This record gives sequence, C-alpha cells and structure tokens, in this order.
Amino acid sequence: MPALIDVADLVKDFRGFKRQPGIAGAIRNLFAREYTYTRAVDHISFQIPSSEMVGYIGPNGAGKSTTIKMLTGILMPTSGSIVSNGFEPFGQRTRYTRTIGVVFGQRTQLWWDIPVVESFRLLQNIYDVSDADYKARMKRFDEVLEIERYLNTPVRKLSLGERMRCDVAAALLHNPPILFLDEPTIGLDIVAKEHIREFLKQINQQYGTTMLLTTHDLADIEHLCRRLMVIDRGKLLFDGPLAELKRRLWRENAVKFDLKDREAADRLEHTDIPFVTAERAGELTVRLRFPRETHSTAEVIRRVVTTVDVSDIAIEGQSIDDVVKEIYTTNTLVDKV
Repeated sequence: MPALIDVADLVKDFRGFKRQPGIAGAIRNLFAREYTYTRAVDHISFQIPSSEMVGYIGPNGAGKSTTIKMLTGILMPTSGSIVSNGFEPFGQRTRYTRTIGVVFGQRTQLWWDIPVVESFRLLQNIYDVSDADYKARMKRFDEVLEIERYLNTPVRKLSLGERMRCDVAAALLHNPPILFLDEPTIGLDIVAKEHIREFLKQINQQYGTTMLLTTHDLADIEHLCRRLMVIDRGKLLFDGPLAELKRRLWRENAVKFDLKDREAADRLEHTDIPFVTAERAGELTVRLRFPRETHSTAEVIRRVVTTVDVSDIAIEGQSIDDVVKEIYTTNTLVDKV
C-alpha cells in the first residue's frame, strides 16, 4: 500500500543568538551577534499508509510538536522532504490545509467570543461543506461527543473538556483524509478523554481517516494505536507495532491474587519463591512480580494455588509507561530495541 504520508531524512534547526550582558553587550549584539543552532528534529524518516492510526510519543522537548508543525505546513524543514496526501506541506500550504484536520490541545481553532455554532458555520463556508453534509456530520458529532448543548455558548465560556470536544469536531467537519492531533486530551478528566477516544476510533473505522497522535497520556496510545513511534532529542528511537515494543522490552510478568482470608494473604505477601517479589494491593489482594526469564506465569500460579486458598486470579500486562520509561532511562535505540 502506497504511503499517504512520506517523510524522508527530516531535519529542523532553530537559530538563536547569545545575548551579551549589560548595555555594552546589548550594543555589541546589534552589530556582531554570535548565533547558536538547536536541532529539534534530527534526520527522521517514516511512512504512514492510509487509514492507519499512529502514536508519536516522547518527553518534553523531544521534537514531537516540531514534527507536527512541519507536517501541517506551519514550519519549513531545514532539510529533508515531506509528501503528505500528494502535497509538499509548506510549499503548497493553501491547497494542502484544505485536505487535513489539526487539533492542538492547548490552542483552539474556534473563534473565542462567538457561539460555537457560528465557528462551525464559518468553517463550513471556508471548506465548502454542503448543507446536507454539514447536517449529517453535526448529527454524528453530537451522537458521540454530545456537543449540541454547547453550540450556542461562546467558546470562552466552555470548560476545557467541552472546548476539546468542539475542537475535534471542527477539525473533522470537512471530512479530511488526514488528522493531526497534538495532545488532544491534555488536562481532560477521564469521562471527556473516553468520549474523544471513542469518537476518534469510530471516525477512523467509518471513514478511514489517517491519524497521527502525539500525547503524554499513554492510555491514548493503548486505546487507539497499534503502531508507535518513539522520539527523543530529535531522533527516532523506535517505529513499529506497539505489541512488538512491549514484547522486546517486557522484562517481567505480574499476577494479582485475591485470597480467601487474611492469613492466606499474609503468607503470600512473604512468599519464598525465588526471584519473586510480592506487594500488598489490598487487604486480601497480593500482586506477585517476577522476571520472564526465570518463571513462567503458569508456573507461578501453580505454586501459589497449591499453597494458599485463592478466590480469583488476574494476569496483568506490562504498562506501556514502564516500557517507555525503560527506553528513556537506558537510552535504548532502535537497533538495540
């Protein structure tokens, strides 16, 4: 399948200059500035086929937002190339932006002092959306995002969660083939996050919308994306299936046991199984962690159930938080993952 987004050897440098102290330094800065260069994106290459949902994660300052701004045509790359939906984003920005949707979690594309519905009507005219399509999409947005109640409210009076629902709907009003999401759930409560995740999943399934998602909330990735790209200090550390990343960096297993009485819980908490650590997760609940290399999950369960009375068992998968933390703390690069 040909790539809808093709990024090759992408580089972005930002130029600044050293400020000299004092009045004399300020005068010198006017005539003889010493420039510095910071590389935000360092020779990144990737391809995204149509209909794929890709997570793009990294710590603060890793280069995520800079990449998104180049992909949307806001910034011009220092070098390298981008072809997105057949366009060069910065060079063909006017035509290109009509084919994409963008959501920046900390900035809104809605007009601040007018009712939400007026922003939607303006966007309908900007993107030449027919009345029939507008009505059908607004109905669809309300079914999942429940935005009808906000339509006559000025944007400035909306809560963050309410505004984000409207921002996501606005980005999809013209049914673009590509949607870029930069921290779309930042600052939202659990209910608001679930609404937005469910809506994005349905839009992808129904329309085949290609999505690139940057986030610090790894639950967004686990709910929406099968493919994950990890970036740090401008370099791409990993690009592949989320399941593969977990498999390669999954160092331990965990099993949670619900015991029938306190005595059994106390006994299991002080287990003498080699290489197994126990932690109390409740009055009658104990979680056992153990290296995958030394024990199988079945072996640990078998040893536990033959020594104490167990009422329930839950096998827990490793959190992606732990996986990504290991990449950052061990500086694990792609060829080492």
